[in-house]
Formats: sequence, C-alpha cells, structure tokens
Amino acid sequence: MAEINFFKVCATIILLLSTNSRAFGAPVEKGSALFIFGDSTVDPGNNNYINTIPENRAAYKPYGQNGFFAEPTGRFSDGRVIVDYIAEYAKLPLIPPFSQPSADYTSGVNFASGGAGVLPETSHGLVIDLPTQLKNFEEVQKSLVEKLGESETKELIAEAVYFISIGSNDYMGGYLGNPKMQESYLPETYVGMVIGNLTQAIQVLYERAARKFGFLSLSPLGCLPALRALNFKDNEGKCLEAASALAQAHNSALKAVLAGLEQVLPGFKYCNSNFYDWLDDRINNPSKYGFKDGVNACCGTGPYGGVYTCGGTKNVKDYQLCDNADDHVWWDSFHPTERIHEQFAKSLWSSTEHPSSVAPYSLQDLFFNKEKLTIADIVDSPDGDQFQ
Repeated sequence: MAEINFFKVCATIILLLSTNSRAFGAPVEKGSALFIFGDSTVDPGNNNYINTIPENRAAYKPYGQNGFFAEPTGRFSDGRVIVDYIAEYAKLPLIPPFSQPSADYTSGVNFASGGAGVLPETSHGLVIDLPTQLKNFEEVQKSLVEKLGESETKELIAEAVYFISIGSNDYMGGYLGNPKMQESYLPETYVGMVIGNLTQAIQVLYERAARKFGFLSLSPLGCLPALRALNFKDNEGKCLEAASALAQAHNSALKAVLAGLEQVLPGFKYCNSNFYDWLDDRINNPSKYGFKDGVNACCGTGPYGGVYTCGGTKNVKDYQLCDNADDHVWWDSFHPTERIHEQFAKSLWSSTEHPSSVAPYSLQDLFFNKEKLTIADIVDSPDGDQFQ
C-alpha cells in the first residue's frame, strides 16, 4: 500500500478550507475603497445639495420608483446606478455622496454631479465640475488623516479604486449645444481639449497616491432618445451622427492616453470599457439581451420619449411613463435603466463575461488582486510624501 504523506494531506485540507471559507461562515474579504468622479451616470444625489436647474436634479418621483430605495435619492435612474453594483460586488456599503452631511468616508466617497463635464465651462455655475470634485477629494483625504491617522490613510488611498465617468455633457451641451464653441474649435481640437483636461485630472489623482482606475467610456450619444428626437424631422429619427462621432473620437483618444500613462506612471493600473459598442448592441438588438425596446425612453414625452420632461418638474410638465422599465434600455431622455447599469457593472466586474468590452484589467482584479500593487509602490516612490 502506498505511503500517505501526512503533510500533504494537511496542506490539502487547509487549502480546501480556505477556498471554501465563505460556506463555513468566515468573514468575506472587503474590497478596496471606491472613489467616484463624474456626471449624472454616477451621481448618487450630490446635486440635491446645490443650487441648480430642474434638469440637473432627480430627487423626485418617478426616479427611483422600483423600490430598492425608499424614496428618490437623486440618482438619474429608476433605481440604482452602475457604481452601486460595483460597491456591492466589492463587498462595500453604498458609497455616500460627498455632499451628504456626516457621511462616513472610510469605504469611499462619490463626488459626481449630474450635468458636470470635464471642462469647468460645461454647465458652469450649475454643477460640481471636475476640478471642484478633485478639490473635494483633497478635503476627504485630510478628513481621513484626522480620523484614521496618516499611515492608515496612505494605505486606504493607495489601495482604493478611482472610478471616472464623465465627458458626455462636454459634447452634448458644451459643444453641440454651444454655437460659440463650435465657431472657436474644430471637433478634433475640442476633443483634444477635453482629453487633455481629463488626463490632467488623472495625473492629479496619481500625484495624490491614486494608482488603480476604472473608466466608463462614452455611449453612442447620438442614439440617446433626446438626440434622436432632435434628429426626428431632418433624418427620420436616426441617431445624430455628429454626437456619436464625438463620443467615438473621445473614446479612441482616451484609450491611447491610458495605454501611454501605463507606460510612464509606475504602478498605474486601469480598467477601461467599450461602453459604446456594448450599449449600441443593446439599442439595436434589445431582445437578444432581454429587453423589448432599445429606442424609446420609459419616462418622457414627444418622439422616442426624447423630450426631457420625466417627473414633470421642468418647463414642460407633461410626461408619459411606461409600464415596466425593465423592458427598456432607456429610462428617461438621457439615462439608461437600472437594468442596463446592472448588466454593464457585471461586465466591468468580470471581463470573462464580455472580454472585448473591458481591458486590460477587470474591476475585480483591481479591487481584490492586491498583490499586483503593494503599498511600497507608493511609500517608496520618488514623488515623496503624497499627503503634504
């Protein structure tokens, strides 16, 4: 009879117990903290606390109608948005808005503001623009040092994931809706300006010790119900190509910039997404993904529900509401339904589901594969003390 190696048996048992620890009631590993910057795609309610126009608010019914939240929160959705799912997958609580009084920042903060752009000129005076969001992040860092101490805060900041979803408003309102901008800048020049400012923002965060980034790229903007409605008379409601072309140019430029930053910034890791093609497929083939309608908004009025009246708080009070938001790709004239947010969060989390949509890392890699990035990368970097 073959001799049994006692130590190999013990090692095997330990390995099995460790890989199945969840089944035995062991505590589930908590992911890195999550800091969020952006616009209405990820705003959890920051705009509830600022003076702005009704178009930049969503803290009223039927927003949040699906019952996950007890009342509307300010999210531009029938329920949750993509970062709520990311937090869930990372074993984190819901990430609070920066503007929420007495918020706990130890699991992260959401700085996003509906209507915001990369450029401070976009929706100027009506939103929390990206430069201001970055300043707010610095305030959070100081607050964390006071609460946790410098050493623990350094580790939290270094291990955190920084999720950025912004740019649509720069092109829709900031350029296509602004004749002066179109007179001053060619489309490619304007895209370069937006990307240049976004790159600068990434570098600012990197200098503050951020190393792991996630990006939600721009959708096919011309196919939003609002822009399709603008094109209704001239082109039978087809997608507004000028808007979609700007989104594609932005995404291509960002992809190149991120690849470059990975080469020159030590420890820089990122998850980029091809949200454009992913969403375009659901718009054109909704039934393939469990939807019934990829064109019309669930909440709104006019052609395709593209007149932005959802909730009846704007100049035009009339709006129609569909029976089941889960049947639709679009919730209102500009924003997708919770179901779209959930589906793409899953894609970002695990790139095995849609490998062509997410690269070079998945969000799961960034949150849990901490061995790929050590605190020594930050502490021993030639940049010196990141908290001065």
